[in-house]
Amino acid sequence: MKKRFLYFLKNYKYTVHLTLFLITLCCSIAAGIEWSTTKLVLFSEITAHDLNLGLQYAISFLGILTVHEFGHYLTARYYKLDVSLPYYIPFWIPIGPSLGTMGAFISINSPMRSKKEFFDVGIAGPLAGFIAALGVLIYGFTHLPPPEYIFSIHPEYKQWGYNYAQHAYDVLPEGANFKIGENLLFKLMTNWLVDDLQSMPNAHELMHYPFLMAGYLACFFTSLNLLPIGQLDGGHILYGVFGYKKAKNVSFVLFLAFVFYAGLGLFNFTDFTSLAELPYIAIYIGFLYLIFEKIAKKDKVKVWAYVFSMFTLQLISSSFFGIEGYSGWLLFTFLLGRVLGVTHPPALYEEDLGLGRKILAFISLVVFILCATPSPFIFE
Repeated sequence: MKKRFLYFLKNYKYTVHLTLFLITLCCSIAAGIEWSTTKLVLFSEITAHDLNLGLQYAISFLGILTVHEFGHYLTARYYKLDVSLPYYIPFWIPIGPSLGTMGAFISINSPMRSKKEFFDVGIAGPLAGFIAALGVLIYGFTHLPPPEYIFSIHPEYKQWGYNYAQHAYDVLPEGANFKIGENLLFKLMTNWLVDDLQSMPNAHELMHYPFLMAGYLACFFTSLNLLPIGQLDGGHILYGVFGYKKAKNVSFVLFLAFVFYAGLGLFNFTDFTSLAELPYIAIYIGFLYLIFEKIAKKDKVKVWAYVFSMFTLQLISSSFFGIEGYSGWLLFTFLLGRVLGVTHPPALYEEDLGLGRKILAFISLVVFILCATPSPFIFE
């Protein structure tokens, strides 16, 4: 008994990784069932067909995620860094739609010594994950079910036939009309791989197709990781290419642009005439303060300069030009500004990367453009 206990302690870290993976797998299966069928797992009878759909989503999504993380892991091991296996983050809400996971991460417990190490470890994950996502999406686009498949999920659409999209969404209450955003990769694959366009789901129904949904989410997270800001994968790539000083400036400018886009359309000048809107304006200004406080190193004059400059530009753009952004990004701007950081730390050695790695950096930019979605999840 004592030997077994000591063995368990010795291998505890592997138990944690495996346990988190299994929990995340179960959560992802449940999420896949709910996306594919509109059923709530805890309150519905789940058939073998439903379970199969959940497995298609979970295995595809977690498979891509695992390839991404092991791209980082194996590259870090190549450089003999002290690195952990991936920690998976389960995320499932029993009373509503969720993704099943909020991703995974590895913990690198030894310092990276050079730009080359930062670059290689950073770029390996998203490129490996993108290749895996391509495989899932190619299969998904070439194995679409027939057009009438949607009627098995929404029987009420039968009354409109294949023209259901012209009628079904007009009767939904405001805010209940959910649809998936569009990226360039999906447009290209639709044009190249789909023979019968009637089989291709529209943005309101894509979540019912497990392989496409898993591939779309993989693209979303890939583009998120490739943002060239701070210590995101894209930030590692940016630092590797330009070095500390240039990367710091570029990263900060891109972060400002990101915050600007996220807050566009929230307010305009007419809101100041309504007393009901004033508390929301005050809350948003406080939110901007929290975002910029850490970046400005608590220099209050600089913080307020950032806050009011940003708010004024957003207000003018929304009021006079009618430009709207995507407020869903605000949470991520907060995480970047307060938690993850906007500046990449310098390495001990800043050697030139060479042409080969610069070509890979350009490829990663192309991947970002293919995968990025300005408004990934839309409620109308």
